[in-house]
This record gives sequence, structure tokens and C-alpha cells, in this order.
Amino acid sequence: MPDDLYIQIEPWPRIGRLAKHDLSAWTVTDDWPELVPVTQAEVDVFESWLGDLFDELFGPSR
Repeated sequence: MPDDLYIQIEPWPRIGRLAKHDLSAWTVTDDWPELVPVTQAEVDVFESWLGDLFDELFGPSR
């Protein structure tokens, strides 16, 4: 196989401003409540778009 078949591509330059802070020093916290209320309409949307995936992962719904 020729060596020049695969050319190492440099990463694309980022567009936009650089971060002003050192990202390694950031802290991520979770301030969500223990239980998050979900409406039936929200459940219906997820089931209509992702129902097949849910069935594959968790088995068919009852």
C-alpha cells in the first residue's frame, strides 16, 4: 500500500473567540432536584422519536 495514500490532516482552526479562562480549572456542579417533573406530553415526544431505540435497549413496553 502506498505511503501517501493516507495524508495526516491538521485539525481545523477553531472559529470564534478563545476561552478567557483555563478550562481545566472549571468545576461542574449538579444542582438539579432529586426528582425532575415530566409531563405526559414530554414522554409522548420521546417515545414517538426514540421508541424503537428504547424498545431495543430496555425491551418492549407493556
